[in-house]
Amino acid sequence: MKSISDSSLISKYQAGDEKALAILIERHQSELYSYIFYKVMDSDLANDIFQDAFMKIIVTLKGGKYNEEGKFILWAKRISHNLIIDHYRLKAKHNKVSETSYDNEEFSIFDLIREQEENIEERLVTQQIHSDLFKLLEYLPENQQEVIRLRFFDGLSFKEIADQTDSSINTTLGRVRYALINLRKIMEENRIILTR
Repeated sequence: MKSISDSSLISKYQAGDEKALAILIERHQSELYSYIFYKVMDSDLANDIFQDAFMKIIVTLKGGKYNEEGKFILWAKRISHNLIIDHYRLKAKHNKVSETSYDNEEFSIFDLIREQEENIEERLVTQQIHSDLFKLLEYLPENQQEVIRLRFFDGLSFKEIADQTDSSINTTLGRVRYALINLRKIMEENRIILTR
């Protein structure tokens, strides 16, 4: 499989071969993650931006909007670079990190449970937020509940979730995305605010 070029893998993926995407991600994940990490110097943030970058790459490839402009990895790094800029812009504006930075509209309620160095009072608030989130998850379809738990509570990567749920990466990304949209809708409709 190593002999297959990136552009051939992209063509195969666009033709419906999900395995081609897995090979493409595996081939470049180390270089792309390192690129992001050395820009942000934070492993959690680097992981989030890395996941968002591949989500955007998949959406672009699926939409047939990818134009071969040289190497795939350079294009992937350009997307990542733009997401890093978006992240810092959003952070300055809202002081929140976007789970789906490329939309520039949706903040993740899960950022509230990523605080470090909490005192006892903050820990109790975090536990309450966890408890409230678990209650909210019950309103989601079973498959969306599962990916949210695996991604945000167990900390699995999208590829690990795909393997564990016997789904494609594309399906997994879609479920996480719809789950976040649905949770946001539920919160807005019920005027629920998860904050410190």
